[in-house]
Amino acid sequence: MPSRPQGSRTSSVSSLSSFTTTPDSLMASPTPEPTPEPRGVGLSDPQQSEYRRRILGIIDRMRATGVGADMDLPMIAVIGSQSAGKSSLIESISGITLPRAAGTCTRCPTECRLSYSDQLWSCRVVLRKIVDSQGQPLGVAENAPFGPVITEKGDVEERIRRAQRAILNPSISPVAFLSGPDGEPDGRSELSFSKNCVCLELSGPDLTDLSFCDLPGLIVSVGHGGNDSDIELVRDLVKSYISRPSCLILLTVTCETDFENQGAHHMAKQYDPDGQRTIGVLTKPDRIPDGEEENWLRFIRDEAEHLANGWFAVKQPATADLRQGITWEEAREQERRFFLTTPPWSTERDYRHRFGTRNLTESLSNILSELIKRRLPELEVELRNLFEETESQLGKLPPEPSDDAQGEIILLVSNFARELAQYVEGTPDENGIHQQIRPFNATFLTAIWGTAQKFCPFVRGPAMLEGGENFTHPNFINSDVQPTISDQDEDAICLDEVKMMADVARAREFPGHTFFIVTKRLIKKSTEQWETPSHDLLGVVYDILSREANKMVDDHFQRFRYGRLHQNLKTIVNDVLDKCQASALEIISELLAMENKGPSTVHEPRLAFFKDGYLKAYCEARAARIRRLNPHLKKREDLIQALIAKDLAEHVPTLIYMANARAYFQLAFVRFTDLVPMMIDQELLRGLDWDRGLNSALTKGLGVTGPGSFERAKEYLQEPHDVKSRREGLLRKRERLLSAQRQLQSI
Repeated sequence: MPSRPQGSRTSSVSSLSSFTTTPDSLMASPTPEPTPEPRGVGLSDPQQSEYRRRILGIIDRMRATGVGADMDLPMIAVIGSQSAGKSSLIESISGITLPRAAGTCTRCPTECRLSYSDQLWSCRVVLRKIVDSQGQPLGVAENAPFGPVITEKGDVEERIRRAQRAILNPSISPVAFLSGPDGEPDGRSELSFSKNCVCLELSGPDLTDLSFCDLPGLIVSVGHGGNDSDIELVRDLVKSYISRPSCLILLTVTCETDFENQGAHHMAKQYDPDGQRTIGVLTKPDRIPDGEEENWLRFIRDEAEHLANGWFAVKQPATADLRQGITWEEAREQERRFFLTTPPWSTERDYRHRFGTRNLTESLSNILSELIKRRLPELEVELRNLFEETESQLGKLPPEPSDDAQGEIILLVSNFARELAQYVEGTPDENGIHQQIRPFNATFLTAIWGTAQKFCPFVRGPAMLEGGENFTHPNFINSDVQPTISDQDEDAICLDEVKMMADVARAREFPGHTFFIVTKRLIKKSTEQWETPSHDLLGVVYDILSREANKMVDDHFQRFRYGRLHQNLKTIVNDVLDKCQASALEIISELLAMENKGPSTVHEPRLAFFKDGYLKAYCEARAARIRRLNPHLKKREDLIQALIAKDLAEHVPTLIYMANARAYFQLAFVRFTDLVPMMIDQELLRGLDWDRGLNSALTKGLGVTGPGSFERAKEYLQEPHDVKSRREGLLRKRERLLSAQRQLQSI
């Protein structure tokens, strides 16, 4: 079964000390003189608690769902170095013979579930696929029976060997390995190792309720046809099991090799440094060199390498006995007599409960069931939390593309177009389009007002008074105080300059005539400056609208950037914006052309009102000047009035040009500063209205109707590979968790 790497969720069990059953509690009194064990394979315990059997079964069924990839399920993992006697130990516990000749017996995990039954002995072989060809966890694990149920113990070895071949050759149908002379269609294996496993479900009257997983033995070198990477593959596989806090480590150590030289011990120590969840098993005690027995007995007495669950010693048949076909019953009897009669083992009466396969198996069953009993409430909480977390992560992913790609795109585009149209219509928030444009409309208004001509009703020249002649224009539009204009201002148009324009304009007319061409030229000096502010306003509105529209495209369609829907739609939207801008620019040009062709208005009373106001202001300025220049006539008002009348008679015709030009500017200013923003709103902003065909333009531009639209729509809705993989992984995880929840609830 697959496991999460070290550092994953481990809060549920930090130490096994809380559920570890001590040797004294397991065996409160010394083992009595052994009696012959019941005949049959395995160890009988017909009095086992039904509850224990049920909870062991639930964990096995939960593991069968593949949820072990997501959470820490209680289990026993059997580890050991090559030639440590691990396979023989498993055979003695399970009562079956494992394949040894083909080299595949240790290249994939083998899960064994032993269960007591009052029915005849049987073995069911299942191929459990928990990862795909890329090593990623499946949804719910695939459990496929491999052949019929076995009722003859002698058939198990061959079936296991063929099942392991099927695991190591995933591209070939498992059925091909059930028949044939050797179960190897091409004589080779595609994989060196696999996380997928062979599951053995053994039941019978002589079995103890127990589940464990046999892992590949740790190797230090590779043989012919092997790969140097196999060493690390095996270590990673073993690590994925024993790094979990709820994994009991059944460590097999051979007595014929120095303890410190056995790599399995070092791995167990790395992931269980305090020995809280490791159970030690000494194998091959009959091969201890003379005089070194005491070194190994120190483990049994807990004087060497301390383990909370202690050390056990087992003896398996020798190679010669196996060749001669020793039975399981004979092997157990041989083991019993070895520890009973062989010093120094026979003299360690206080530790007899630590000798033999039966004592080991009973202890493992008790320890595992206690662990499961304590973990069940935690597993329920963990499953619920994992499921909620998975649902939350799925909720953060974009919705899965619909099977109706055309319909989904049309709906997405329609919703986008409707939201964009609503936005340009106006929204009551500070980020609304009109709220953003309003300050720039004010800037445009100020810029146009700033083009008004600065008429000075005095002759430009040497100042007759200190500081020169000054004049403050009346303000008919803005409430702000108008600036003072001096005859020294370079951009001011003074009285003599206007008079010169009138003199130049006279052809056949008598002197004193008013020429419209002069007024027109004075007006044009203002209107010809309106192009830049108008274009600036259009540009800034376009930039704001483009930014907001593109942001809205991102919000609606960025998750479809992988299939080019996002980019294509953005291109179409920008094309529509460009066309709207071009239309607005064309109308602005027409407005400017009309203003520059010549003054025209139907508001003659309003024009006369402004003209009279400005002319009065100009005349009063000149009258005030006369009074300043003739202080000695202060008491002769009649003479002052005569001088004023003479001055105005000479200059009023020129002042009328100024007053007409300024009066018309007032009318044109109001008209133009209304029309330009209104036209920009109509042609640019409202160009994105639903009624103006935006929705149909987008749909047509994307090509999601007509020939080839179905394939095109499917391509548009392609997801980024990482999003698709993430969703698939989460959906598989949710499926595993739901299946595991159903199994857990069955208790």
